[in-house]
Amino acid sequence: MVTSSYPKYEGDVTAPFIESIASSVAAQGNEVHVLAPYHPEVRREPVEKGVHLHFFKYSPFRHLNIWGYAEALEADVRVKGAIYPLTPIVFLSSFANLWRLTARIKFDVMHGHWVIPNGPVSTIMARLRRLPLVLSLHGSDIFIAEQSKLVSRVARWCFRAASAITAPSEDLRQRAIKLGAPPSRCHLVPYGVDPGQFTRIKQAGPLLRVELGLPPDAPVVFAVGRMVYKKGFEYLIRAVPAILREHPNAKIVLGGGGDLEPRLVSLVKQLGVEKSVIMPGWIARDRLPLYFSGCDLFVLPSVVDQQGNVDGLPNTLLEAMASARPVVATNVAGIPLAVKDGDNGLLVPEKQPGELSAAINLLLRAPELRVQYGEASRRRVEDELNWETTAATFARLYASAANRKKRGRGRGE
Repeated sequence: MVTSSYPKYEGDVTAPFIESIASSVAAQGNEVHVLAPYHPEVRREPVEKGVHLHFFKYSPFRHLNIWGYAEALEADVRVKGAIYPLTPIVFLSSFANLWRLTARIKFDVMHGHWVIPNGPVSTIMARLRRLPLVLSLHGSDIFIAEQSKLVSRVARWCFRAASAITAPSEDLRQRAIKLGAPPSRCHLVPYGVDPGQFTRIKQAGPLLRVELGLPPDAPVVFAVGRMVYKKGFEYLIRAVPAILREHPNAKIVLGGGGDLEPRLVSLVKQLGVEKSVIMPGWIARDRLPLYFSGCDLFVLPSVVDQQGNVDGLPNTLLEAMASARPVVATNVAGIPLAVKDGDNGLLVPEKQPGELSAAINLLLRAPELRVQYGEASRRRVEDELNWETTAATFARLYASAANRKKRGRGRGE
């Protein structure tokens, strides 16, 4: 697997889904190696959770180690200027390291995560080593490809070389097809979640309120993620006054951090809701199960941002569902794959604070409905949206890609 992001240490919240894909594929009896760029904060053993990790260095200067790890985009809407001169350096370094790795180990499949930026090096190496290629889309890659004719041509070239292309949402799949991906090779493969790690925790509600210093009876609405435009946190904050009019003791806990954090803090002050909006910053991954299980409901206010960027299928949504939480979410991207309106949560239009507050208020005044939706969410995770199911799908795609490659060789391709 070739990637530009991977959790830098145990509990890091940077691209945890890449580690989950790799480790779940490894758990099914496969030998999995991951090549990723170095980051100053990386603290990993050579093999963790059954996955062989290879981090390559590309710059001796700490301040230039901004490739991947959610550091290449400013608020997820524009590429940082320093990325452009780094591109050829990172490409050559990743190519050299991948060449050495594939010379040392006989691989069966090459799996590139994010067609941009990792598709080109994965595609070239797959051709040189005559390996079948699987490409997985994760959202920002398609967004970047849509912004430039040159980059879209590069993505199209990679797509046509791939035996299989996966997307976690139908929206991303269709956008890849518009960029030139062969429809027959594009597969919808939703992310999963570990239902053992994220589950119901006894007394989670009281424990969470003690941790946050809240009254025992305070309703807790939880949202978490990188503070970038596509997460839509602005609209949740704008919904708070209407929530407080009906539930004056409610607390909105907004975890995470990022480029827009100062702007969101300013909005909270502007609306005069500082006492009701709690922003604890980044929450360690091992603490997240308590927050999910201890809240009364989870909110995912995702939007299509001003540049057309949008989430695929956010992990936080699946983690809340595994924790048997009811969900209020917007009807965009891959969210409807997981949330069925009126079954395990409520779906509302994007960028509508009034619709958000109405749905949140409805669930806050209906405890029995919250339990019903939460249990339905948990069942969906146990039956479908789990990493074991996702890994089995990838395994089938790997086998199909390998067989296709063998047939091609047999015809002299």
